[in-house]
Amino acid sequence: VSVAKEIDLPGPFENMGAKMVQQVAKKTADVAGDGTTAATVLAAAIYDRGLRTVASGANAVAVQRGINAAASIACDAINDFASKCKGKSDLQKIAT
Repeated sequence: VSVAKEIDLPGPFENMGAKMVQQVAKKTADVAGDGTTAATVLAAAIYDRGLRTVASGANAVAVQRGINAAASIACDAINDFASKCKGKSDLQKIAT
């Protein structure tokens, strides 16, 4: 996250994308404490593909709604696979 904070690009659109990725990294660090690299790579890929889709003529609002719907489906799938930790031994298994 500290490296991401230092990024400042000259172009307004590029800088907007960089700031968005900075927010993703910070929120990931604040909420999960780890996974900022994975979140940053994923956010950059979604941003890049969304930008290309809009540049090819797609409606920006429809693209955003599609991204939000896909994110919701992905979160639901992750929650379906998740299992609750039942105690210290479960936490130790995760940590090792």
